[in-house]
Order: sequence, then C-alpha cells, then structure tokens
Amino acid sequence: MLLIGAALALVALGIVGYLAATHRDLGARALAPAFTLTALDGVPLRLDALRGKVVLIDFWATWCGPCRDEIPELIALEHVYGPRGVQLVGISMDDDAALVRVFHRELHMNYPVALGDASLAERFGGVLGLPAKFLIDRNGRIAGRYDGTVDPAALARELSALLSE
Repeated sequence: MLLIGAALALVALGIVGYLAATHRDLGARALAPAFTLTALDGVPLRLDALRGKVVLIDFWATWCGPCRDEIPELIALEHVYGPRGVQLVGISMDDDAALVRVFHRELHMNYPVALGDASLAERFGGVLGLPAKFLIDRNGRIAGRYDGTVDPAALARELSALLSE
C-alpha cells in the first residue's frame, strides 16, 4: 500500500511539474523575430506593424484536437482584450490553405490567421508541439511562451499584466 501511495505521489508531482513547465517566463525579453505573412484575407500581416499592442501569437493546426478546442476561448479573449490593445494572431501550420479558410469561416475567427512553416517556427525557438503561444509585449519583445493548451483565466491574467506595463 505504501508503494502505491508513493507511486501516486510521483505521478501527481510529474503532472504538476509538466503543467508548471508549459508556461515559460523567458526572463530577459528577446526581440520577437520579424515576419511578414499573408493573412487568409489577402492582407499582409507584419509583426512589426503591431508594435504598441500586446500580441498573442498562436501556432496551431486544423488537425490538432487541443488547438481546435482552444480556438473558441481565443475568440472570446479577442472580443474582451482586442479593444484594450491586444491583437491575437493565428499561425496555422497546415499545408492546405483552403482547409484553413473553411475552418476560419466556420468558427467565425475574429483575428487574422496566416499559414506558417517550419522556418518561422524555428525562428521562434522551435515549435515542437501544437498549440504553442507566444506573448509579445508592446515593444515587440517575447514576454512568455506557452506550450500546450492554456487555462484561459491564466492567459487573461498575463494579457492584463502586459497591458498595464
């Protein structure tokens, strides 16, 4: 019985450790890599054009179940925080733009989405799994990174903190 209790404690510590590791405060803020993509609506999407706003970049894909589950929460965050100076940006890692356009329309995504690639993901320090999110402060510096799904309340706190800087 003691062995089972110890094993359960180790599993619980592992889960807590994983959840704590999914958000990384990157300490000294490095400048986010510049990029110019074409959004699904044909409009150029340049990260440097968003200076002065807090930016949440979400690397995702239509085939990623957790990504699909999170998008309604991101839409809600854009509704609340967009007017306060936050800009969400979706970077789909799909190969098929037509599939992404259909998905974008069906979910009524209220933020720009563009197709990304491995090169862009690498410039952000590597995106090994999806979803992955990057918080960019008003000065264009990476303030944090989330690997995996995010508790919307935690993300809202982070956005509010960056807005008040």
